Amino acid sequence: MSMLFLIKIKFKFGSIQKDIAMFGKRYLILHRDVISLLIIIVLVIAFTLLSPDYSFLYAENIRNILAMGPELALIVLGVSLLMIAGEFDLSVGSQLQFCMYVFWVLLYYSTGLNDWMSFLVTLCVGAVLGFINAVITIRGRIPSFITTLGTMLLWRGVVLLLTLGYQKPLVSVSPLFRSVFVSEVFGVPVQIIWFAAVAIVLGLILHRHRFGNWVYATGDNELAAKEMGINTALTKTICFMTVGILAALASVIQILRVGSFFSRAGDGWELKAIAAAVVGGTSLRGGIGSIFGAVLGAFAIILIENAITILRIDYFWTYIVEGAIIVLYVIVAIQTEKLRMVIKSS
Repeated sequence: MSMLFLIKIKFKFGSIQKDIAMFGKRYLILHRDVISLLIIIVLVIAFTLLSPDYSFLYAENIRNILAMGPELALIVLGVSLLMIAGEFDLSVGSQLQFCMYVFWVLLYYSTGLNDWMSFLVTLCVGAVLGFINAVITIRGRIPSFITTLGTMLLWRGVVLLLTLGYQKPLVSVSPLFRSVFVSEVFGVPVQIIWFAAVAIVLGLILHRHRFGNWVYATGDNELAAKEMGINTALTKTICFMTVGILAALASVIQILRVGSFFSRAGDGWELKAIAAAVVGGTSLRGGIGSIFGAVLGAFAIILIENAITILRIDYFWTYIVEGAIIVLYVIVAIQTEKLRMVIKSS
């Protein structure tokens, strides 16, 4: 009798274990952000254990990550938003470089504009660059991949022609202006505060505002979105311009941090931004993604680059790792999407 009772208990316990495991699998499949968060946790643990004297978690290194990471992470937010709308922007690195040059020119040559006006003009230039990409893509009915590939080469070529590839020192800016973008607040780099503020605003717009519904609908099925009365052209234009504005903001933060303009700024950032967006759960086909996922994806790429430096590995491995991440994550995402459809239909 007691043996039968033990068998029943064991059977029920095994059934509970299976239910918990099934619930865990369903939760992971239905929530992309959780997978991205797990990737971050695994990376932090692995890099900490592999780094000499666990230097990856040193306060100085964390401060460096929080100070330099937001420059790329800001662009990732814009790129993720645009990808959700069903478009790509390969020119973000060139936009950052071009806007950085514009900001330097406005300050170097006595244009009569103070620091803040030069900053606002730079943001407007970024918006214009995004608007140009939108017009060519939408009005010309050209795939955004081709459009932004062309403008990537165009803007970078213009800057290289004007600067001859030389580095240009930044003239003095007011201490107040510099402190707003590249100082510390209670030991925390202000750059991460800028990034957090932008992420919160975009998160509220994408997930709590009507425009966010337009973005998801446009990226999921543009034709159906048009039939619903959504102005898909305007939606994509705003997303393209948002990318340009964030690239301009990142360019100002970077030139103030470095103290000079350098013509190779933003090299390869377009691929890093896309890699981060993909790792954050943004679909390459559009219509799927989140700002929280973009934040996680951005810091996954930033942590990888930082760890490569800490571990003193050849920097060229960065491209190998990021390329492998894109391919592997897309494979996982495709299989996960199939399972998600099965679960939702059951």
